[in-house]
Amino acid sequence: MTEIQRLLTDNIEQINHAEKRDNLPRFSISFIRRFPGLFIAMYAGWLATLAVMLYSPALADSVWLLNVLFIILNGFFFFDVNPRYRYSDIDVLDFRVCYNGEWFNTRYVPQTLIDNILHSPAVSHGQKHRLRSLLTTKGQLSYYDIFSLDKSTRQVASPQ
Repeated sequence: MTEIQRLLTDNIEQINHAEKRDNLPRFSISFIRRFPGLFIAMYAGWLATLAVMLYSPALADSVWLLNVLFIILNGFFFFDVNPRYRYSDIDVLDFRVCYNGEWFNTRYVPQTLIDNILHSPAVSHGQKHRLRSLLTTKGQLSYYDIFSLDKSTRQVASPQ
């Protein structure tokens, strides 16, 4: 593990701990606050379906199934999951991107991480120079920028 990878991993773990990113579902009513119209429409649709089923002689016996399905399927809207950020997800475009997005491209690294990299004796002068160059060019760096800085150095150091 390179020094930059270690520093990135430590920083990502700090974020996961501070933001309670642990992949566990937590009960939340944020869905109702964010989408009140959709919430009301869901219940209106359920009530309309319930009314049709109750008045229909063929469907009256399966009203319990409607209620069970409605409760189970609605239950998913009342839980939020904070996905864990992981170093291994950086630069990976697969199904996990649907789950937690491309956080490594949209989230900026804190200044403390940049300072730790610049002051670390285990980081090469070339990497520090490229980091300073990226900072002057972009202003703010994402996790992918730091990852690519380390990745490019590893590829140059170990040709195949």
